[in-house]
Amino acid sequence: MKKNVSLLMTFLLMLSFIPSALAQKAPVKQNAVKYQVPPSVRNISKENTYPNSTQDLPLLQPSDLTKKLINSSRVKIQNPDLIRMLNESSINSTPFALGYRAIIYLGQWPLNYESSETSPNWEYQKINTNYFDNRGGKTPFQIKYVQESQKVIRGGLTSKIPNAEEVKKMMLLKAMEKTNLPLAFETIIGTGTKNDHIYNIPPNRLGYLYAYAPGVNEKGKVTYGEVYLMLKGSKKFIVIKNVTSQGIGAWIPVQDYVSFGFAASERPR
Repeated sequence: MKKNVSLLMTFLLMLSFIPSALAQKAPVKQNAVKYQVPPSVRNISKENTYPNSTQDLPLLQPSDLTKKLINSSRVKIQNPDLIRMLNESSINSTPFALGYRAIIYLGQWPLNYESSETSPNWEYQKINTNYFDNRGGKTPFQIKYVQESQKVIRGGLTSKIPNAEEVKKMMLLKAMEKTNLPLAFETIIGTGTKNDHIYNIPPNRLGYLYAYAPGVNEKGKVTYGEVYLMLKGSKKFIVIKNVTSQGIGAWIPVQDYVSFGFAASERPR
């Protein structure tokens, strides 16, 4: 009897290990690339006749004092301009500060931006059309992209909001982080910009090569608050009052990228 019980226990233990062993052997699903650039979109930074300045908004590194102040706040602080101001501040402590108390009002600031959706639109804005009539031709005609006139592509916030420029910086940083694309609220495609990709227009057809500037639609929530610097004895900390949140969206062009669409038809379009 004892032998049978021992065999039964051994069998149950073996069964308990089978699911975990199968789980270890199960293939791990790879995360899909969410913002993969489609084949119809090409980088024209080298060919662009207008040299766009690179939009460089690195994350500002807070000083040791700024880190302590930011960590003391109950509300997350991400605004680069507020961090820069705190970095430029210096507060000297003294061992004789017993009973010392001060409250410094730093103003109302957009404190952080929380992204909820980031969606690329590869045909955000039409910028050019190259055309050729091959209806009288007997062989295919090759057409390439040539920008006929300079085009300025601008983005912006979808609604009015306080401290718009500071909010745009935070949204731009978040969108660049999520998409890994070169984004800017303004980009320019210069006249004569070309691309070597060939499109064939069949005989007896009209050929249209459309060019679009891609853009990213960024949506989320910005949090505002009144910022106070509190000095109490040798302690220094930040207090945020009257915290409010507001939904906001923005269109941000992709810099030095062009999306192409080709169509051949019997009749004019």
